Amino acid sequence: MEITTELQERIAPLRLLILDVDGVLTDGRIVMDDRGEESKFFDVKDGHGLKLLMRCGIEVVWITGRKSRVVEHRAKDLGVREYHQLIWNKVEVYEEILGRKGLTPAEVAFVGDDIVDIPLLKRVGFAVAVNDAVEEARQAAHYITSRRGGRGAVREVCDLIIQGQGKWDRLMARYFS
Repeated sequence: MEITTELQERIAPLRLLILDVDGVLTDGRIVMDDRGEESKFFDVKDGHGLKLLMRCGIEVVWITGRKSRVVEHRAKDLGVREYHQLIWNKVEVYEEILGRKGLTPAEVAFVGDDIVDIPLLKRVGFAVAVNDAVEEARQAAHYITSRRGGRGAVREVCDLIIQGQGKWDRLMARYFS
């Protein structure tokens, strides 16, 4: 993947990746059984990409408007320590995170897919929309993935950040030595 000068400038300072869940980490489908138990579909490559990114020192936070035990289980499985559910105003949580972690907007990337994500897409240093995001979210993004939400889009973003920060070769050395 080609990293333009503009992308390089946006990626270089990143220290935090914030992700929406439904439609970004999942393909947006919600399966409910007759007891009301919910299932979601996550991509294993997205999960590995997040683990690689965290290994490179980039923190990961999830912010979602829905609440689901599935999200808690997946976050714990991947080692994502901070996730916020039932959030109607993602900007409020974002600003609290910036203050608590001492970060600037330039140090934060966000991946979204729908109109509720636009206010946050407009505030971060690196705004990403998944390929199947609504048009308004795509227009607010600096980068649009080639892959769909829940189908490798997050892995694409993780790889892009790792490569853009010049950490790819060192990270891959453990797999090829």
